[in-house]
Amino acid sequence: MFKHLRDKLRTSDDDQEEQDEEIMVEENDSLTETNETPAPQSFPGELPLLPLRGVIIYPTMWLPITVGQPRSLRILEYMVSRDEKIIALAASKDPELEEPGPDDIYRVGTIARIHRMVRSPDGTVRLVLHGVERIRIDDYVAEDPFLKVAFTQIPDHEEHDLEEQALAASAKDLFAQLVSLSPQMPEEMESAARNVEGELQLAYLLASSAGFKLSDAQALLEADPLKGKLRLLNDLLRVEVEIRNLAQKIQQEAQGEMEKAQRDFYLHKQMEVIQRELGEENPQLEEINELEERIDAAGMPEEAEKEARRELERMRRIPIQAPEYSVIKTYLDWMVSLPWQGRTEDNLDIEHARHVLNEDHYGLEDIKDRILEFLAVRKLRQERKDDNPSDDLPVDYIRKDREGVILCFVGPPGVGKTSLGLSIARAMNRKFIRLALGGIRDEAEIRGFRRTYIGSMPGRIIQSLRRIESRNPVFMLDEVDKLGRDFRGDPASALLEVLDPEQNSDFRDHYLDVPFDLSEVFFITTANWLDPIPGPLRDRMEIIELSSYTERDKVEIAKGYLIPRQIRENSLRPAEISFDDEAICKIIREYTREAGVRTLERRIGAIARKVATRVAAGEAEPVHISADNLADWLGRPKFFDEAHEWIKAPGVATGLAWTPFGGQVLYIEATAMPGKGRLTLTGQLGNVMKESAMTALSYVRSAADRYDIPGQWFYQHDIHVHVPAGAQPKDGPSAGIAIATALLSLVTGHCVREGFAMTGEITLRGKVTRIGGVREKVLAAHRLGLTDVILPEHNEPDLEDVPEEVREQLTFHFARTVQDVWDVALCEEVIQPPPPGLNDNGETPESPDDVETPEAVNEPAV
Repeated sequence: MFKHLRDKLRTSDDDQEEQDEEIMVEENDSLTETNETPAPQSFPGELPLLPLRGVIIYPTMWLPITVGQPRSLRILEYMVSRDEKIIALAASKDPELEEPGPDDIYRVGTIARIHRMVRSPDGTVRLVLHGVERIRIDDYVAEDPFLKVAFTQIPDHEEHDLEEQALAASAKDLFAQLVSLSPQMPEEMESAARNVEGELQLAYLLASSAGFKLSDAQALLEADPLKGKLRLLNDLLRVEVEIRNLAQKIQQEAQGEMEKAQRDFYLHKQMEVIQRELGEENPQLEEINELEERIDAAGMPEEAEKEARRELERMRRIPIQAPEYSVIKTYLDWMVSLPWQGRTEDNLDIEHARHVLNEDHYGLEDIKDRILEFLAVRKLRQERKDDNPSDDLPVDYIRKDREGVILCFVGPPGVGKTSLGLSIARAMNRKFIRLALGGIRDEAEIRGFRRTYIGSMPGRIIQSLRRIESRNPVFMLDEVDKLGRDFRGDPASALLEVLDPEQNSDFRDHYLDVPFDLSEVFFITTANWLDPIPGPLRDRMEIIELSSYTERDKVEIAKGYLIPRQIRENSLRPAEISFDDEAICKIIREYTREAGVRTLERRIGAIARKVATRVAAGEAEPVHISADNLADWLGRPKFFDEAHEWIKAPGVATGLAWTPFGGQVLYIEATAMPGKGRLTLTGQLGNVMKESAMTALSYVRSAADRYDIPGQWFYQHDIHVHVPAGAQPKDGPSAGIAIATALLSLVTGHCVREGFAMTGEITLRGKVTRIGGVREKVLAAHRLGLTDVILPEHNEPDLEDVPEEVREQLTFHFARTVQDVWDVALCEEVIQPPPPGLNDNGETPESPDDVETPEAVNEPAV
């Protein structure tokens, strides 16, 4: 193959003998073709460097190139005067650079021997080069008048084992496939590759013939040993074969589609002629006429109707077999199916609405009042819309009809947020649609996908309105706090336009690209907590909080709603099953622990199913569920009163916490052991709670004199504070006074009084500051059977939110300082004396210098 290349070059040059001036001819007949790897040769340590643009020359390979750049021509002038025509070659990283510098050239290249130089009339010089050996450029000796480098030869490492032979055989097979798939590659190239026996020469031959991109070709040159080079060559050839296969498949499919489209076109034309002769209707014309009639009847706004008719005209001019025809048809189907004018008539009877809300839900008086207020405003607006506006306000301002109501129900799971939306729709005689937002991460789910994408469609807002066929439904956006966000956009930001009464009258879905009026939609959102909701979105909603149910509330809900519903769902009759109040209370206390009533309903449903099984088996005796036989139906209790168990020893205090699922009781334990004054916090505590614990410890140390605590005690002991339920993350500052009380109880031996729980943030000065979630925390203490609750003094007005029956069963203590807390919470007698303080030698230290001060808090134990 190489001889053929040289003969071709000679023939080309002989044709131009009259035009070209031959500068030098040096054909070393001893360099004949061979399959043996050439023996290593020695070369001078410094050589001129000729940068190559867009090409790599490998050892043993021949390469013709044309040189025309001035700096490269100076190299050739220099080489003419030398006996040994040896030159260093390396590829430029950017083929577009005219004169690449040292930083623009790869560090691994090839030594090559110049075998022929011919000058052309245009001033360029054509070279025939033969690669000899790989080199690594160590340094650039000179940059002017041309590049000159110091280098190190790096011969390829061969092992001549079976693995090399197998890799070479695999490369030959892949190259054969590549030649068969590439019309521009002659079959002689495959034959030449088959005849090469040396693995190294084969690797370089295939690399130079396959047409790899520059970076891959350079990687092959740099790869070492030969096995690594062959593995890389196999990978690159395999990718090229896959690309050629895919390109061939695409070409065949495209050709087949074009032939099919032409065939379909002729057949459709013949069918049209036949239909005209037979007097039959054109199906395309029928579709267009039907869509035109639906556009006329849809009652679209001017802009929407103009866009629909423009698309209809495009549809007339497109053949029915064209892909765009179905795209336009789908778009027009969406346009004519939307409820542009469809709405339901509101029932504004206030008494009817109050009856429906009371029938469906127990309690929730604040929310019911807000719904009735909304209905009252709409009723007055309709009754007085013809009244003259005030003289001191513009007429347009007074008569601007804006719904302006977007409610957000926030509360724990199971308190009736979602079902309340259904009741509102029934009270107003509106249709109801619910959209679950949990886990939505793509903004297009709200605004729709643009029509440029295949399979695009409107967003879920427009889809829901089309499905409900009304432009004024009660639209519930459920779990708005569970929205996600990623690289596809932020759905919460897309909701800003939907939930803004000033903007949603002109809502533009990306798919429709025309305005749709959402101002008549009654939007209701629900969330378990407010923190994940972005501030701008929260600002557009009226927040209504639904708190946890008390035990009395749950009993009434069970009797009035849950038990009758489970009787119906399990096909029972009311006479076949009954519950007494004690049984319901026991279910609430010992089989559920929740803010809502979902688990309570599941427990009642479990009993109802067991009764249904008995009835279906022929046992007709009525079943009465009491506290005594409850375990026979539900098994052993799932929850127990842990309060008394945790208050038996010093160093234990009961705190109160708020969670998105209702209030919770926290048991805080503290213990001490001989050490050097370190504080360890465990129980998956957040950073805020850790800082609160450090603040509590600092204040307890500052108050040591008041309780006759030895000054060295804190330097002689390590203190460990643990909050059980370690698998559950905890954070917040409201456990500050509980941690401080547990620490003082540990140090002094005074136990915390039985039945006491406390919540409040502590400062370094010992102040007790205001906290949130009072209602949830108090209800949690009441659920667990505690008797006394200590609250910050500034939270006393918040007790108005606590049901009266709960306030009557609890004793509240209000604290301004931590000292107020300790005066109330700690027993007077010492239950267990504090452990004595000794240093590492078993002696009492004489000064604080003998111990290590606690400067850091350990990470929570895993």
